[in-house]
Amino acid sequence: MCGITGIIGNNSVATEIYEGLLCLQHRGQDSAGMVTYGNRFHLKKGMGLVRDVFSQDDILHLEGKMGIGQVRYPTVGGGSAEDTQPFIASSPYGIAMAHNGNVFNHWQLKKELFEKDNRQVNSNNDVEVILNVFAHELSRFCHKEFFDSVCLAVKSVHERVKGAYSVLAIIADKGMVAFRDPHGIRPLVWGQRKLEGGKTEHIFASENTMFEILGFEFYRDLEPGEVVFIDLAGNIHQQRVTEKEFRPCIFEYVYFARPDALLNGVSVYRARLRMGQNLAKKIQRDYSHLKIDVVIPAPESANTAALACAHELGVRYSQGIVKNHFIGRTFIMPGQEVRQKANKFKLSVIDFEVEGNNVLIVDDSIVRGNVSKHIVNLVKKHGAKDVYFASASPALRYPDLYGIDLPTRDEYLAYNRTEDEIRQFIGADALIYQDLPDLIEAVTRKGDLKFTRPHCAFFDGDYATGDVTEEILAEVEAIRKGERNAKKDSPEANKKLS
Repeated sequence: MCGITGIIGNNSVATEIYEGLLCLQHRGQDSAGMVTYGNRFHLKKGMGLVRDVFSQDDILHLEGKMGIGQVRYPTVGGGSAEDTQPFIASSPYGIAMAHNGNVFNHWQLKKELFEKDNRQVNSNNDVEVILNVFAHELSRFCHKEFFDSVCLAVKSVHERVKGAYSVLAIIADKGMVAFRDPHGIRPLVWGQRKLEGGKTEHIFASENTMFEILGFEFYRDLEPGEVVFIDLAGNIHQQRVTEKEFRPCIFEYVYFARPDALLNGVSVYRARLRMGQNLAKKIQRDYSHLKIDVVIPAPESANTAALACAHELGVRYSQGIVKNHFIGRTFIMPGQEVRQKANKFKLSVIDFEVEGNNVLIVDDSIVRGNVSKHIVNLVKKHGAKDVYFASASPALRYPDLYGIDLPTRDEYLAYNRTEDEIRQFIGADALIYQDLPDLIEAVTRKGDLKFTRPHCAFFDGDYATGDVTEEILAEVEAIRKGERNAKKDSPEANKKLS
């Protein structure tokens, strides 16, 4: 999972892109990068948080009135500087690109680009594959009217590139391009800022969380399969070049997005409130024997669902577990050992809130189970009587190929385990999972909806693109295990864990 943003305007954009990336830091902590264009490309990228990658001098040297930036945690490509985004291709015109998502036929396309299209992909990052497919196809159609050429190139990307991707690109001396995959799996929102004199500046991003801060107003989401091109004169060109069923990723609402985001016409905050309501109804129906004294969220992406759950149950809500904000989101940290070590420093308990009480812990999901187990043990250590654990989403059982770093089935706690075995592993006295229909209902109950069937493959195995076979899953899992073992044994990884 990553976060991207891009601005095309009338003044230097580097500072605002930097500020936008700060607002997207929750979507990726592994690396950050930015490219701007002003007569030529200016690029800065590196490993670490946004504040660590960019200095004041970097911002001053990132000249230009249009630019794109990205924060990343890797699903394809290792945690090295050479695999960080954005990437630049020199022809045709000169193109810089960043994306959010995952291309699951990345390795095949990399080979095909070299053997058939005579294009070299130097990194292990899948956006460089998208970039080279787009550049190759654009060069084939460059004799046409320019936006027609862009549309044909994006349509070719849709046909050749398998997976999920929301893409931002700069084309030298032409303008900015934004497009989504045909199913709109990964989010991409569009904002505008009106200037005196009638001119309009444009921002695209994975979330609209920085729009108000930067003075932009939310305009709309990009449609699935749509391409938008803003030329240097500020003219807008837009077309939906591929039409398929709209299936946005439901995990954006469960975990990834900030609660103040509005994605695909749905408020993330409101969706999480409804998740808590539906979870409480299941507890009232199927677990009415539980004596719950206090509801406490596993901080912090579960706060909203836990608040609504407590209200629906008529039970006291308390933020009795405190998170160290300087540790970061352990789910998106690179490597299991790093995540486990971080968990020990991440959370602490307020004794008065748990001692002598039956505690219901509400979390957004249970992934590998390490955080869940740690929380249950921690709360019991601080004097809780019984500890019940509830997940606002169903059990994760299937790999995700569209941008979430969970590609192998045996990494899930729920893999080949019953609910009671999961309960025993985390040490809870009761375990409650949200039912999938109730999760979907929570997301789709209200909003300016253009979808009814979100992508939920990690819960039910129904992959949005419809082209994921068992052979593909096995191949991807083998590649990912090999990458992770290589990273685990690297000198850099051993140094981090020392």
